[in-house]
Parts: sequence; C-alpha cells; structure tokens
Amino acid sequence: MIRLFKLFPVLSLALILFSCDAISQKKSDVRKVKLVAPKGKAIAAFAEGCFWCSEHIFESVVGIDSAISGYAGGNVPNPTYDLVNTETTGHAETVLVYYNPQIISYAELCKIFFASHDPTTPNQQGPDRGSSYRSILFYNGPTEKAIAEQAVKDISTSGRFKKAIVTKLKPLTEFYRAEEYHQDYIEHNPNQGYVKAVSMPRFELFKKTYKGRLR
Repeated sequence: MIRLFKLFPVLSLALILFSCDAISQKKSDVRKVKLVAPKGKAIAAFAEGCFWCSEHIFESVVGIDSAISGYAGGNVPNPTYDLVNTETTGHAETVLVYYNPQIISYAELCKIFFASHDPTTPNQQGPDRGSSYRSILFYNGPTEKAIAEQAVKDISTSGRFKKAIVTKLKPLTEFYRAEEYHQDYIEHNPNQGYVKAVSMPRFELFKKTYKGRLR
C-alpha cells in the first residue's frame, strides 16, 4: 500500500512543472488589436514568458491602466493559443500595456520588464520552454528603440545577472489579443496549480526587486 505522504513530493513537483501551455479550452476568440492608444495614453508591448503573470505584474504598477494578454512577433495571421504553442508561428506570449505617459515613462516600463523575468534564458522562462516564451522588448519608432537599447545596456552592466542578456528588440507591428479565458487569468483563477506554484512566486519576487510605485 502506498502511503499518501509519499505522493506529496510528486504532486508538488507536478504543480511546479505544470506549464502555462498545458491549458487550452479549444475556443478561439483571438482578434487583432489596433495599435492606437486612447487620447492622452500610450501603449507598449513586452514578451517575458507566460503572459498570465506578466499581465498581473504590469497592472500592479502605478501609471499603468491595463494590460492585455496576447501574441506578437510572429509571421502567421490570427494565431491561436494552440497554434502558437506548436512553436511554428514565430509569436511570443506578449502583454500589450496601456499607460499614462504623464505618470510613467517607456523607460520605466523597460525597468519593470527586466525586474519581472530572467532575461538570460533563451526560449525559456521558468518551467515554460519554447520560442513563444522568449524575451522581447518591443518598441514603437526610433526614440523607443534607443531607449530599449539603453535599457539592455544598463541591465547588462548592472551586475544583476551573471549570464548574458538574450532579450531581443523588435518593432511592434501587430498584436493579437489572446482568447478571453487568458485575460486577467490570475485574478479569476488564484488557486490554479501553475498560478500558485509559478506565477505568484514570480510576482512576489518582482515586488522585492522593483523599486517603483506599486498599487
């Protein structure tokens, strides 16, 4: 007879290794988002692993109105979650951030980006592996490109990471809003295994690392 306590380490490991790409509701309501910010606002996009946690992190910062989970950086129109997870579309899980530039700058958003994930692991973030989890700083125009380049230089020379930064810089040309069940996933599913084992520890680490204003 197998005693239950012997199963606990196995169950715990399963929760930790349970990746963001293991869930699909086989329903596609993906749509392309116009990259136009409301009056007085601005937009920016970041890919840094599973978008559930990225969305939660960015929305915790003062000056950010909202964040949308979705897909960017690929070459296939109308990508679905299942298709992106085949790692054949070129897309990365990405968050589109709507923010108030009078309160927070794009340069500060880049600091949030580097404070909220490990930019030294190519095609991986935590237990999630594949090109859809790669680290990408998206930019709009030459000014933001220069800011993004400086942000990479700053983090590379900061001494925070021992390994080389693998973050890529790409222009933001298209963004697809992910299926509705992905939006505000942590808020709606706080007790889900991956959220408890991976997302929330990552969020707690961010709060200790980031020096800016949180809600």
